[in-house]
Amino acid sequence: MSLERDRKSLWAVNLGLGINVILSIVKTTVGILGHSPALLAEGINSTSDVGYYIAASILMRIANRPADRDHPYGHRQLESIASVVIGSFIVTTALAVFWDAIDKIWDILDGRAIARGAHPYALYVALATVLIKAFLTYYIRVLGEQTENPVVTALAFDHRNDLYSASAASIGIFLGLRGLPWVDPLAGALVSFFILRTGIFVLRDSSIDLMGVVPNRELALQISNLSKDIPGIRQLEELHAHRFGPHVVVNVTIGVDGRLSVAEGDSIASCVEEKVMSSLPNIRRVHVHYHPAVEGQTGLAFEEILDASDRRNLPRQSEFYD
Repeated sequence: MSLERDRKSLWAVNLGLGINVILSIVKTTVGILGHSPALLAEGINSTSDVGYYIAASILMRIANRPADRDHPYGHRQLESIASVVIGSFIVTTALAVFWDAIDKIWDILDGRAIARGAHPYALYVALATVLIKAFLTYYIRVLGEQTENPVVTALAFDHRNDLYSASAASIGIFLGLRGLPWVDPLAGALVSFFILRTGIFVLRDSSIDLMGVVPNRELALQISNLSKDIPGIRQLEELHAHRFGPHVVVNVTIGVDGRLSVAEGDSIASCVEEKVMSSLPNIRRVHVHYHPAVEGQTGLAFEEILDASDRRNLPRQSEFYD
């Protein structure tokens, strides 16, 4: 399954890289020769795409390396780092495109530049980009759902962003050909807002992964429900999860009968570990801590279990927390 996931992920990157190389050449050339700032902005966007697709490809190949002594959980965290790289490139591109478009609009309004409508070929290229990006948005999104790879998901959003921006550029070029040439650079400015929005979204999601936020409440609820069916557990006190790329490491604290031997308590803890590992996908490791159950704390609500660490009386020692 891991090999298939890696294969699909690299295919998503390489497919986008190849298509963007072609689009960057075509859109930049036609944008310059066809006097279309909107299509030129699209060409700059595709050129930037090529740069961070190459970076994403390199980081993903490194992320596929197996675990070693220094990285016991593998190198999958690099997938989230690759997403940060993609998001940073997208934001930078948005700022560059916006500044260039506004500069052209100002020159037109100030009379320092002659507003000329774009060549019809510019419209054809923009419309072709819309069709290509519509296909890539759907296809890469499907691959993202299959692989659960943050890089592939980020690329799917980037293709969707390109679809929106190419649509805006097509409208601007069309209106420019109808006697409103100032709309073309205005469309270029609009493109930059779509690019910026996607960049911020990608940065937010990848930062959440790097900060080790619990993957989702559904996972925590599934683990809580699984523990209820295991004999010997009197209470579930704490439940935490930390993401390492596609993998998740779970930490669970349970209360058992204080009269049990150490071996009996260990048997219950091992049962928890085996059941969670066998029942839920992408669980890399489960750490179970057990101690005598405290009277009056049995039957904690799900929210109380999730918030248990904040109610502990022991002072936090920051060196023990990620």
